[in-house]
Amino acid sequence: MNDTLAGWLQVLALVVALGLSHRPLGDCMARVLTTDRHWRAERLIYRAGGVNGDADQRWSVYLRSILAFSAVSVLFLYAFLRLQNHLLLSLGMKPVTADQSFNTAASFVTNTNWQSYSGESTMGHLVQMAGLAVQNFVSAAVGIAVVAALIRGFSRKITDRVGNFWVDLTRIVLRVLLPLAFVFAIVLVAAGTVQNFHGIHDITTIAGGHQGVTGGPVASQESIKELGTNGGGFYNANSAHPFENPNAFTNLIEIYLLLVIAFSLPRTFGTMVGDNRQGYAIVAVMALIWGASVAIVTANELHSVSSTAGHAAGGMMEGKETRFGIWASALFAVSTTVTSCGAVNSFHDSYTPGGGGMTIFNMMLGEIAPGGTGSGLYGILILAIVAVFVAGLMVGRTPEYLGKKLRGREMKFASLYILTTPALALVGAGLAMAFPGERAAMLNSGPHGFSEVLYAFASAANNNGSAFAGLSANTVWYNTTLGVVMLVGRFLPMVFVLALAGSLAGQQPVPVTAGTLPTHRPQFVGLLTGVILIVVGLTYFPALALGPLAEGLH
Repeated sequence: MNDTLAGWLQVLALVVALGLSHRPLGDCMARVLTTDRHWRAERLIYRAGGVNGDADQRWSVYLRSILAFSAVSVLFLYAFLRLQNHLLLSLGMKPVTADQSFNTAASFVTNTNWQSYSGESTMGHLVQMAGLAVQNFVSAAVGIAVVAALIRGFSRKITDRVGNFWVDLTRIVLRVLLPLAFVFAIVLVAAGTVQNFHGIHDITTIAGGHQGVTGGPVASQESIKELGTNGGGFYNANSAHPFENPNAFTNLIEIYLLLVIAFSLPRTFGTMVGDNRQGYAIVAVMALIWGASVAIVTANELHSVSSTAGHAAGGMMEGKETRFGIWASALFAVSTTVTSCGAVNSFHDSYTPGGGGMTIFNMMLGEIAPGGTGSGLYGILILAIVAVFVAGLMVGRTPEYLGKKLRGREMKFASLYILTTPALALVGAGLAMAFPGERAAMLNSGPHGFSEVLYAFASAANNNGSAFAGLSANTVWYNTTLGVVMLVGRFLPMVFVLALAGSLAGQQPVPVTAGTLPTHRPQFVGLLTGVILIVVGLTYFPALALGPLAEGLH
């Protein structure tokens, strides 16, 4: 079988698998988020935490619950990292430095999983399992909880209640993430991914040398790393490491996992608002952008003219694993940057200007195609509100979305949401380029070096976590600055989303009339796609012109 046919078949298999999962998983999550019944285990957790599982919260209380939970999580993980040499299964690892502990705690709590360290030489097994992997579950659940509150804002009327964060968090972890992660961890183990408690083994290589090989509970972390769009690898090479991702089958499974929840949540949205056509319109926009990005990156990597060696080899194989090839590497690169995952099976710093530039652009779009677990859907719903507002201005009518009027208050929240991430990414990259010491961390000079810095801050601000792999980011300045950017980029947009949810929930729905914009038709899919590309994409155009575009033209 030639590479082209194999590439098309794996794309087709992925699309079919996602299509088959869309309805059952979406409906399952809708039931989890709307049922009044509590499991016995959930009641025990509520009792232990002093939570009334039958009482809903105002949006402000919901927000304070998220912030309090996340603050405690950061402090706990920071302490865990600083004290790991005193813990069981530390493998003799030293305590992590203060700046790197802050960066890592902020990274995993915000669902970013940016790593300025090598996992196999920095973290013991207990920290990996009880620290990092636990945050992989709960940070993903926080994102789904926030979008659940926003959906309730659309579906409820004349109320100041948007749900109970503690109930949402508990149910999402116990009923959705844990069962799926358990099943797919077994699948990965069966397919060759490592799962043990071995320490560092000294082995003799074929050449007669000696090398230390670290085992560990890899598969159990790998499944939730992808499923929760977290992305932090057990090993420094992440999903390019054969212990994490040994073959083409596990590679396809991992791509499926990092997309499946985000592509299924529009069905949850449609079910909860009582009109599945609305969910189909949203998922159509997501699929269009994802498909276009896959085509662009794959074409650039297959048909590069910027490298004589790459062209002669039939594509740009630098930085890619031969067991995956160009098609699987490009498919993974796109899927991890349109979500908030950040896992990599190849190194984006070695991609062509067009391919590497597209991975940056995917993050700059806000990771909404399909985006992270929860964050992708609430991001695209914010943009849908902007699209409806633009359409309302065209016809001189007060815009409405799902029966709720979009007044000045709602549009302010939406506008602030859209402006937050670009401000963080561009200001952060600008500061890094302004200081000679931080510019020295770039592996390359010129436009490619700027792309490395821009990628890092776009990744942190959008809570993606992947890196261009050419930036020496393990410095006090980068660890601190990127940590702050990750925290603000995660929680400030949540403030605006939950405030918007509270504002919408307090409204009386207006009836549909002949003048109401139908938001389930192909015309709206096109309008929303255009708004995403123009309003969000063009915000970053000057920065892209200085980086990947300049490199490509050169």
